[in-house]
Amino acid sequence: MSTPTVDSKRLFAARTSVEQVEEGLVLAPRFDDDGLLPCVTTDNSTGDVLMLGYMNEEALTQTIVTGEAHYWSRSRQCLWHKGATSGLTQIVVDLRIDDDQDAIWLRVNVAGSGASCHVGYRSCFYRSVEVGNAPGGPVQLTFTESERTFDPEEVYGNAPNPTQL
Repeated sequence: MSTPTVDSKRLFAARTSVEQVEEGLVLAPRFDDDGLLPCVTTDNSTGDVLMLGYMNEEALTQTIVTGEAHYWSRSRQCLWHKGATSGLTQIVVDLRIDDDQDAIWLRVNVAGSGASCHVGYRSCFYRSVEVGNAPGGPVQLTFTESERTFDPEEVYGNAPNPTQL
């Protein structure tokens, strides 16, 4: 399926005043020095946080135009249509921008098994950190999801790992 080409300059307004950005009715996103906006993505039905990603102008434009989540992969330095490889497409139910228009919140329905993490878990936030107790060594993590939703080897095969150490 080809993605329609849309000029983001047509979709996004210039930022002209604090009032326009905070109380106005036009989208005027403020991308950081790397050209990115952080994007928190939650499950539409449960409210659970699925992932934190980043969007550049093209990713935000394609998300708006197609209704499916697109991100900018900082590790691979490319546009990333979530689910294009795995089939776990994120269908956007609601796209919100914060008060100063420099962060995005997506509420999505996930196709397939409902997983959003490339490691195979439902959420990328599958481990918990105990707070209020400083141990003598490295902080230990506790798994909050007991099993994977899918096997990454079966889905991605020998594709390069999308993360970097």
